[in-house]
Amino acid sequence: MPPMDSPRFISPAFDRRAWPMDGRLDCWKTPDGWPLRRYRLGPGDRGRMLVLGGRGDMIEKYLEVIQHWAGLGWAVTSFDWRGQGGSGRLTNDPLCGHIEHFGQWIADLNAFVADWRAAGSGPTVIVAHSMGGHLLLRALAEGMVPPDAAVTVAPMMGVHSAPLPRWLAAGIAEAMCALGFANRQAWTQKEESERQRRMRQKRLTHDPDRYADEIWWRDHGRDIALGPPSWRWVEQALASTRRMERKPGLERISVPLLILAAQEDQLVSTAAIRRTAARIPGARLHVYGREAAHEILRELDPVRLDALARIDSFLDEAAPR
Repeated sequence: MPPMDSPRFISPAFDRRAWPMDGRLDCWKTPDGWPLRRYRLGPGDRGRMLVLGGRGDMIEKYLEVIQHWAGLGWAVTSFDWRGQGGSGRLTNDPLCGHIEHFGQWIADLNAFVADWRAAGSGPTVIVAHSMGGHLLLRALAEGMVPPDAAVTVAPMMGVHSAPLPRWLAAGIAEAMCALGFANRQAWTQKEESERQRRMRQKRLTHDPDRYADEIWWRDHGRDIALGPPSWRWVEQALASTRRMERKPGLERISVPLLILAAQEDQLVSTAAIRRTAARIPGARLHVYGREAAHEILRELDPVRLDALARIDSFLDEAAPR
């Protein structure tokens, strides 16, 4: 792995609250006509990269790493999942993160990837965070044509339900959906006080400045802001992660895969990530200690730059020019 002080990882200060001047923001329509907000940046002489965000994310949160990979020559593409970011909403509540079935996102991903693969040449790689990592691994396990290499960062292979046991959390979510609350927010997300903001920040990243960037983007584009998930999302997340753990499929994934995780992650289960890595032939796993929270690519620079170095070194080996 290149040393942390390699010139490769030293770049001019990047304005995380502005879109890069030479990128392209547009919409891509799914087969059923739903518009997904899409962003593209980079020359492509290194290859093509697709960056998938997590639940509640929007493209803006990842502009810094998109710029990093575009600077290395990748043609980077990212999009907002159906129902979040700039890709519309699925309920009348603009802050509710809802989906009726995770299979809808799998279908969107399969269609998007097929079109993305056909649009150019050279190595293809996918980097996916959290829920995006779960959806990528599920799609691959279900037969999606794989890229040349893949990276998942804190993939959602298990959901923290503490203090409730998983079976009870699943039962409550199923009951709330049956009672007609499927498209209602499953909980409140309070950020009015500094204490509340600090609590949420610490679950995501140790970097208060990068966390503040997310709040800034949400405040300056209310149409991209998203709050808690719906009860249906909770039911689907618990069901989909349980299905992947109990049924075969991961063993059939053959793409070179790097998995990054955080031992102290408070949102996804690191134990489930370890079990997932053990089932995928040849998967490489690196687990950070208490220096990292859930959003590894938006952490303080010692962690963030180390993660980028690991990813870039892996891609140089697994998806050479």
